[in-house]
Amino acid sequence: MQRSHQAVFLPGYFVFPGGAVDPVDASEDMLPLCGELDDAEVSRMLGLERGGLAYVIAAIRESFEEVGLLLAHDPQGEYVEIAQPGDVAFYAGLRERLTSGQLTLADVCRVRNLSAAVDKLAFFSHWVTPVGPPRRYDTRFFVAAAPERQTATPDGQEAVDHVWIAPAEALERARRGQLALSSPTLRTLKELTAFETTQALITDTRRPRQVRPTLPRFASGRDGKKLFYEGDAPYAEIGKIDPQATATAAYEILPGNLVRISDRVLRLTAPNPGVMTGPGTNTYLVGNTEVAVIDPGPAIDEHVAAIMAAAPGPIRWILTTHTHIDHSPAARLLQARTGAEVLGRPAPEPKQKGHDQAFQPDRQLEHGERLTVDGATLAALYTPGHASNHFCFLLEEEKLLFAGDHIMQGSTVVINPPDGDMGAYLKSLRALHEEEIDYIAPAHGFLMDAPYNVLDRLIAHRMSRESKVMAALRELGSAGEDALVTLVYADVPVVMHPLAKRSLLAHLLKLQRERSAVYEEGQWRLSTLKDNSS
Repeated sequence: MQRSHQAVFLPGYFVFPGGAVDPVDASEDMLPLCGELDDAEVSRMLGLERGGLAYVIAAIRESFEEVGLLLAHDPQGEYVEIAQPGDVAFYAGLRERLTSGQLTLADVCRVRNLSAAVDKLAFFSHWVTPVGPPRRYDTRFFVAAAPERQTATPDGQEAVDHVWIAPAEALERARRGQLALSSPTLRTLKELTAFETTQALITDTRRPRQVRPTLPRFASGRDGKKLFYEGDAPYAEIGKIDPQATATAAYEILPGNLVRISDRVLRLTAPNPGVMTGPGTNTYLVGNTEVAVIDPGPAIDEHVAAIMAAAPGPIRWILTTHTHIDHSPAARLLQARTGAEVLGRPAPEPKQKGHDQAFQPDRQLEHGERLTVDGATLAALYTPGHASNHFCFLLEEEKLLFAGDHIMQGSTVVINPPDGDMGAYLKSLRALHEEEIDYIAPAHGFLMDAPYNVLDRLIAHRMSRESKVMAALRELGSAGEDALVTLVYADVPVVMHPLAKRSLLAHLLKLQRERSAVYEEGQWRLSTLKDNSS
């Protein structure tokens, strides 16, 4: 429906019917008119301690008040029919008296021995207005099949027009500027496009599931203030850096921009953006009165000078997650200027392409080793896979994991044999489940929350890809990597297939070690009983 152009909130916008829960919606007068559903059951579905039934009653009342659709059952248990002229006029009168407050929804139902069709409504989503704006809402959205023998009509006050429209068409009209839609409406319509029919939507919405609140967050950048949602790249970082929602967090990572992650952690991104590095390599500075630098990055004088300028205290330690050339080369330059101790592991032998062969730490790290920095503890966690010398560092007091290239935000990492090892990578991911982590600070991208979900998704993604490798080998019988990559990575742009071939090889080598695949005469095939018995 279209809101009045005189409305204080979203004037002229097209929205779904709805409004505030009134005290009368929680009246005990409605309870006998709600069938078998009671407040306890509805509250449980909505994630409330009590008062859930009032939300459903409010949805039914607002639908009747604003657009004239009465979600109520007749004595036979069917949607009430309002199609004959006499019925239309009669219910229009009830609607007017309900809107003016002369009647309650319970009164409307009793006039014709109706019951509220509470069972027809399914809980769809939960939206909470971002912190900051003076006018805020905590809203539950419901879906229901509309009564076939009723005709929607706007009330002429809150609703001045309405339209029945397919979600995809509404989105297209909005794109063309023909339909004014707010952000929650746009995102709801996008979700609705996944369903071909109303029944499919209702069935899916009724399945057991946890409906998490949608809480948009504001952030700032070169294009001004913008709104972000869960799943957007900067969302988790905005919430951690700017819990008071002052829109001071940034929605873009820019080289040279210093970002305060917490009271003891700063992030500075190197000027090396690219296909493999995203916005650039993140260098982290931990501590205030003394500082540990994690991943100093490439040997760029400008970046090293920026690290020096950003450090709130003397730099005592330089830690590298691994020796890829976008992570460790600046360690030599930074050490020359600070005298800091360099910690990590040297590049693998024999020499591997892409590694900083000149890197030599003052001391090689061991798994489980702890370093005290300005009263805080950094635990070194050996996580081979992406590189054989890869470490993550866990700031135990903040449960913040500096993940290097073990976990990247927004994409999966390339596992490049022979130094990259898919089996070791999966084992390292699973091992992180044993650590206490709240946030992941990757070497490329924004902070990530829900770390165990991130780990599970990465593991599931790699195992799914491995299943595709097995399926391709079954289909082709015997094939080279060029043929396999086309099938296994069909969802990846062809331009990225050369990189994908490296991870494909990592999967094949893992299967070979597990005696599930065989390589002979330049071709890969699935192993047989004969192969495994020989």
